[in-house]
Amino acid sequence: MEIREAREGDWAGIWPFLRDVVAAGETYCWPRDTSEADARQWWLGKPGGRVFVAEDGGRVLGTAELHPNQPAAGGHVANAGFMVAPQAAGRGIGRALAEHVLAEAANAGFRAMQFNAVVETNHNAVRLWQSLGFRVLATVPDGFRHPVHGFVGLHVMHRSLEADTHGA
Repeated sequence: MEIREAREGDWAGIWPFLRDVVAAGETYCWPRDTSEADARQWWLGKPGGRVFVAEDGGRVLGTAELHPNQPAAGGHVANAGFMVAPQAAGRGIGRALAEHVLAEAANAGFRAMQFNAVVETNHNAVRLWQSLGFRVLATVPDGFRHPVHGFVGLHVMHRSLEADTHGA
C-alpha cells in the first residue's frame, strides 16, 4: 500500500466509498444525500488543504484531508478528515493514513490537531484516535442525530504535534 498526495484522477476512486460513507449517516455531519459536486468541493476544496489517498494495486482504498482548523490566528491547529472504503476496513488503512497525516501536519508546522466532531458511537475511530495520543476534550451532548442510535454525543478531540508534548 502506498500513501500519497491525491491527484486529479483519484476522485473517481474516492467518490464511490465517500458517497457510501456519507449516505450511511453514521460518522459525518454531512447531508446524507450530498451531491458528488458538493462532496468533491467539501473534500478537495478546503482553503490551505491537502488531500491524500491510500492506494493498493492501483485502487484507492482510503483518503484523508488535512487543513487548518480555523483561519488566521487559529491556523496553527490542524484538522483532518478520514474515510476508508468499507470493503477495506480492518486492514490498517485508517491507522496508516492517520500516521501519515499526523507526520505531514507536524512537518507543515501545525502545533496540534483537533477534531471538532467525532461521533461517540464511532468506537473504532475513537479507539484509533486515543491510541494515537488524542484525548476527548469535551462531548457535545446529543450533538449528532445517528440513524440507528438516535441522538448521540460528538467528541471534540485534540493532540499536540510538538515532539515533547504529545497528547497534551
